[in-house]
Amino acid sequence: MNYRMICFVIGRILLTEAALLMLPMAVALGYGEAAAPFLIPALLLALIGLLLGLRAPQKSSLYARDGFAVVALAWVLMSAFGALPFVISGDIPSFVDAFFETVSGFTTTGASILTEIEPLHRGILFWRSFTHWVGGMGVLVFVMAILPMSAGDGHGMHLMRAEVPGPSVGKLVSRMGDTAKILYGIYLAMTILEIVLLLLGGMSLFDACIHAFGTAGTGGFSCRNLSVGAYDSVYFDVVIGVFMLLFGVNFNLYYFLLIKRFRDVFRSEELRAYLLIVAAAVAAIAADIVHIYGSVAQSLRYAFFQVASIITTTGFATADFNLWPEFSRAILVILMFIGACAGSTGGGIKVARVVILCKTSLGDMRKMLHPNAVTTVRFEGKPLTDRSIRSVHLFLTVYILIFTVSVLLLSLERFDLITVFTAVAACINNIGPGLEVVGPMGNYAQFSPAAKLLLSFDMLVGRLEIFPMLLLFAPSIWKRRLISRKPAL
Repeated sequence: MNYRMICFVIGRILLTEAALLMLPMAVALGYGEAAAPFLIPALLLALIGLLLGLRAPQKSSLYARDGFAVVALAWVLMSAFGALPFVISGDIPSFVDAFFETVSGFTTTGASILTEIEPLHRGILFWRSFTHWVGGMGVLVFVMAILPMSAGDGHGMHLMRAEVPGPSVGKLVSRMGDTAKILYGIYLAMTILEIVLLLLGGMSLFDACIHAFGTAGTGGFSCRNLSVGAYDSVYFDVVIGVFMLLFGVNFNLYYFLLIKRFRDVFRSEELRAYLLIVAAAVAAIAADIVHIYGSVAQSLRYAFFQVASIITTTGFATADFNLWPEFSRAILVILMFIGACAGSTGGGIKVARVVILCKTSLGDMRKMLHPNAVTTVRFEGKPLTDRSIRSVHLFLTVYILIFTVSVLLLSLERFDLITVFTAVAACINNIGPGLEVVGPMGNYAQFSPAAKLLLSFDMLVGRLEIFPMLLLFAPSIWKRRLISRKPAL
């Protein structure tokens, strides 16, 4: 382990969070609110960040396990310090509750312990949703985009692999830092476009920013108690719904569009599967709820928005889908697990992994019927290696294990099974709302502090794709290397 380099990178991340707190502080001052809830944590972060990240160590190598450690520690520390504005302002006096809310923000989950949202200070509401935007593309990706990390591109790849969701991560261009800039450039442009469209529909600038941050990060924090449903506007439903789906697409495809590689976009198996799942789910749910809303148009409106919200793991709501028929609720629960595309801001297992699992299962069944046949599993036009297939199976195995243990532990809270099951599903898949007590019109306030910490862990596990958080607890990861060798790229 290169402890000095790990401390240096963590220091840079804390300095970045100190700078980010200046934006909600400016919003607070603009509304005549106190600056202390943001200024005090910012000064503390700046002091610690300067001590850790002022000078780069001579040995700047970052190995794969260093990357996992940096990413896991960074997300935990940013959430812990990011909780301080809630506590200092008095809006969320309990640190555990504030930590839960902040983890939910940075991991773009959108689960909340708040029973009333609108009375919160404007600066706090802005920070709460801004954490979605920062965490959406990834904290480390954001830092690499704005700060030189004093490490080679191969070392930056270890950080990117540990943080970016999906089965695999690759460079868009030769330098990792330039890749991060391209991703955040696309991300920022799409966010600004959505803000403009919401303003054109009559939404205030503050509300437009809040909902654009929640959409871009596929997080779902709103400044209204009734979420997007408070506006009761077809225009806002369509704009936010479409952008939720757009942010659920692999961002590499947007880069391909910019450089006019249209064929690569249209040939994307994951994109086609993603759109097919959305279309099928919308049609099925709309047919199931048409008797509730009285017209096909209305049922399509609400079905489209909730399908887009759940499959992209955003968590916005325009209707209380907790009251929908069991068939529709079952479809939404399935979509919670599928999630968005790899390389997007969404959570869940990811469409890419679902497609690969289906293909490998069919291949194994064909092998059973024809033992001597040679089968090759292809994805996105390329044959998958045994290592790639094993990594998908390993992810699913550990995912199911953590999910099962979490459900068992949370069942000690004595809530009904649907509440417990969907609460874990909503947190580990970074969705936010579940069913029953934690439905779209409910919250997580009734859970004990221990349960909130467990669900916070699940949110971090889900956002970081399991292994960085688990490896943080492995003693072997913290041992120093006895033999000096070049870092693996």
